[in-house]
Amino acid sequence: VQLQASGGGLVQAGGSLRLSCAASGRIFSNYGMGWFRQAPGKEREFVAAISWSGVTTSNADSVKGRFTISRSNSQNTVYLQMNSLKPEDTAIYYCAANFLRRSAASSRSADYDYWGQGTQVTVSS
Repeated sequence: VQLQASGGGLVQAGGSLRLSCAASGRIFSNYGMGWFRQAPGKEREFVAAISWSGVTTSNADSVKGRFTISRSNSQNTVYLQMNSLKPEDTAIYYCAANFLRRSAASSRSADYDYWGQGTQVTVSS
């Protein structure tokens, strides 16, 4: 499956952005989806995930109450709504797809088979 992330940009602290990740090439609803991010000089970290059905979601503690993951299987797209953004949210955000654990909302990057190219999010203070 090919993944194309978009929606990143520059925003002031307290602002909002919505990231999108469009999938193609395979049956989108067969895959659990996740968002990860990597800041300069840091390791990639989990942000949020959603099961193939959308029933199960999980979020990193650092984004709970601020970020919401959702998906549209009819549009082959997963979204990440980011509110109350902080400078520490600055990173490249990657979407990813996993098949074997699609019924879960996995936070493990090793579970993901396919990765998008990333979209830059910069939050100014």
